[in-house]
Amino acid sequence: MKRLLSILCILVIISCKDQNTEKPMPVEPDNGIGDGAGPPPALSFSENIEEAHNKTAFMTNEAVAFNIELIFGGETRLDGEVSMLTNSTKVRLDKSNGASVIYDGDQVFITPDTASDNGARFDIFTWQYFFAMPFKLTDPGTVWDQPKKQILDSLEYDAARLSFESSIGDSPDDWYVVYQDPETSRLKAAAYIVTFSKDQDEAEKNPHAIVYSDYKMVDGVAFATKWSFHNWSQAEGLGEKLGEASISNIRFFEPGEESFRVPENSKPVNK
Repeated sequence: MKRLLSILCILVIISCKDQNTEKPMPVEPDNGIGDGAGPPPALSFSENIEEAHNKTAFMTNEAVAFNIELIFGGETRLDGEVSMLTNSTKVRLDKSNGASVIYDGDQVFITPDTASDNGARFDIFTWQYFFAMPFKLTDPGTVWDQPKKQILDSLEYDAARLSFESSIGDSPDDWYVVYQDPETSRLKAAAYIVTFSKDQDEAEKNPHAIVYSDYKMVDGVAFATKWSFHNWSQAEGLGEKLGEASISNIRFFEPGEESFRVPENSKPVNK
């Protein structure tokens, strides 16, 4: 009898233990990094924006070109044509004044060699990046914070901070706050600092934002044809409008040998 009671007690204890044990969540090998694992939330945010713009179709093309007219303070800051490989490894800016700035994948040059190189390095990297930004959000070296609701134009949007590893680009200390349009999932805006030729602390005293609008489809890919530039703050979002850009004649093309060739009458641009 005593033995029977002992067995019953053991069974009761085991039963209670089973009821109090939480079921483990299914986890894939390598902590869920596998074919069936969902991306982390911040990566999902950036991937969703890229998908809304059809990054896959964009990257199936080797090169893209567009015309840009950039106006700040009521005056034309830049008028020209940008040509670039879709992976941004080569870029060409042909200005309406006859000067051309070329990034050949290694160095930046300006031609003719008598042309002023003031702002040339900034121009060749900045405007092509703003154009291609919706397709570069998951590039190697990008670092994302968790997305959260943030104010932009008196409304709240899903937004996340984008920064870069130290080895990336001319200005790895740059950062962006990327806003997603809730209706289209496309890129709505990006706050940013410019650390080119200045340190990060100084740049963070004067953050700005670019707002994307008037989207048009080109071969199944979504491009914003209007940009506006504003002062920006973390607490209030957009401030005073500073400038705008019109993007036109967007087209994909097959680059030839001359597309990004550096002419003989060129000089390097190092700053």
